Amino acid sequence: MQLSIADITADFPRFRVAVVAVDDLAITDARPQALDTLIAEREAACRERWGHLGLSQVPGIAAWREAYKGFGIKKTSYRSSVERLVKRVVAGERLPAVNSFVDLYNAVSLTHVFCCGADDRDKLAPPLAFRYAREGDSFRDMAGGGSAAAPDENPEDPPKPGEVVYADARHVLCRRWNWRQDARTGIGPTTTRAVATIQANGVGDLEAAVADFGALVAAHCGGHCRVAIADHATPVVML
Repeated sequence: MQLSIADITADFPRFRVAVVAVDDLAITDARPQALDTLIAEREAACRERWGHLGLSQVPGIAAWREAYKGFGIKKTSYRSSVERLVKRVVAGERLPAVNSFVDLYNAVSLTHVFCCGADDRDKLAPPLAFRYAREGDSFRDMAGGGSAAAPDENPEDPPKPGEVVYADARHVLCRRWNWRQDARTGIGPTTTRAVATIQANGVGDLEAAVADFGALVAAHCGGHCRVAIADHATPVVML
């Protein structure tokens, strides 16, 4: 499986992404108690660390706001996934309970202030790429009202020209770099193989986040990981 960031490295040279192939997953709909306890501890740590600051003062969030400006997002109408998580937790809310795998990568995102996402590998069509949008790109917003069982019920919402997207060979997997995921490749209890991305933009310790993610996957979903990191010097990686 190939992942390329070659299309955007000239404009965003600080972008680094760990692509993680995860195998032998056992995902539960309900959040296990041990994972819930860990997430609650991380939520408290987030509030302690960032609660006295404005969101624009959080380095990991500021880096993504700057990147979004680089492809035409001038305001905070669209927030990176990690900004939405931090904002929610600092306001006193819990991280959303989706399933054990999504919940654990959201915990990694919150702790390291990196954008994280994942797709079911059996629903993907490699190669994968972070690239600029193209004419004819298809995207069905997972928040568009369709059900998990019928993702095609979500309306088409194609990206704008010049927008950074994450895509496979068939369609866009995530619009506005890491804003919202497509409905057709989502992670669920039947997922046994996934590909996750942990995305950095010049701030933070990506390798520490990858190690954290791998440990949580082993502890709470029974899976194991293979990792490659793409950056300006190595824009195309294989797993």
